[in-house]
Amino acid sequence: MARTHMLRPALVAGLLVVALSGCSTIKGWFAGKDAAAKKAAEPAELVDFEATVHPAEIWSANLGEGERRIGARQGPVVLDGRVFAAATEDRVTALDLQTGREVWQFRGGKDESLRLAGGPGAGEGLVVVGSLTGDVIALDAGSGSERWRAKVTSEVIAAPLVTQGTVFVRSNDGRISAFDATNGERRWFNEHELPALTIRGNAPLAWAPGVLFSGNDDGTLSAPALQDGRALWQQTIGTPDGRTELERMADVDSAPLIDGTQLFVSSFKNRTVSIDGPTGRPMWQSEHGGIGGMGVASAGLAVSSPAGTVYLLDKTSGAALWSQPVLARRSLTGPAVQGDYVVVGDFDGYVHWLRLSDGAQAARERVGGKAIKAQPVVVDGILLVQNVEGGLTAFRLD
Repeated sequence: MARTHMLRPALVAGLLVVALSGCSTIKGWFAGKDAAAKKAAEPAELVDFEATVHPAEIWSANLGEGERRIGARQGPVVLDGRVFAAATEDRVTALDLQTGREVWQFRGGKDESLRLAGGPGAGEGLVVVGSLTGDVIALDAGSGSERWRAKVTSEVIAAPLVTQGTVFVRSNDGRISAFDATNGERRWFNEHELPALTIRGNAPLAWAPGVLFSGNDDGTLSAPALQDGRALWQQTIGTPDGRTELERMADVDSAPLIDGTQLFVSSFKNRTVSIDGPTGRPMWQSEHGGIGGMGVASAGLAVSSPAGTVYLLDKTSGAALWSQPVLARRSLTGPAVQGDYVVVGDFDGYVHWLRLSDGAQAARERVGGKAIKAQPVVVDGILLVQNVEGGLTAFRLD
């Protein structure tokens, strides 16, 4: 027994020596794990590939101070051969789609601080834009002169919708306001309750005869009547489940996309749903989706997930026709479709063309080196890309 008691201090001392001598090794183990975790969270590195298509930059323009970190996904709109784009420094610019030549520019004035947050909406001879302080400004699409102003209850970071003699504005507090397109008088408004935590951004409104479609921050799609805003139906797109408010975020922040009578809606909760527009009845759902918009082609529906994988979904079933993960964690925009290619922008100013047939990388160009947040826009075969510094670039495929 005496011998056993004598050995215990020695054993303890030996263990301490081993522990102290191994401290750097153990620290190295944890450091290695931390480094691996950090590496796994980094944006995927761009890999070399042989380009199979060659986008040609046909013009570029500096719109003024861009949105930077506002998170509004500020992008252009095209109407009657003109591109209309906003910058946060109270500026709206009209450009010729084919040449990039400036047609007119609206400035709020030195005494005003409009801080135009979202991209403009256009229609029926108007260009309408909203501000971070709830201003709604309607401009003449032909001349850029101011037609009227109105006020809403919160910041506007989604492009207004102009149709049927009415301007519809979605503000960041969940309210939709309808204004007379002629004089700016408010016709009606409705409200939608917000969850405690939401993604920065709002889905632009879409419409069909007699009805609006509004993606909401609680993961639902609602359908208010165009005439008076009364609720016609509501459908859950992304279920806000999870233990924390962060896990429960299910925002529908991509514009509902209408293809015939079929309505496509995508959620941050990695879910895309096809809905019969007239009835609100779900047709299918896919566990692939995201925010920032979708691209549609006869071959399918293109979506990009929050993790940075691009998918092409079958429009009749929702099945994934292909997936492309090579741009993982690069904060991709919603996809656009240009000819036979799916196009996305990323956080580092790169524009990526993927083959519509199989998702393979086809081309890559960089525009200004600043983040692209807004979904690219394609009109008459021309791709428009706006970055957060207010740079706007137009590409055509050779």
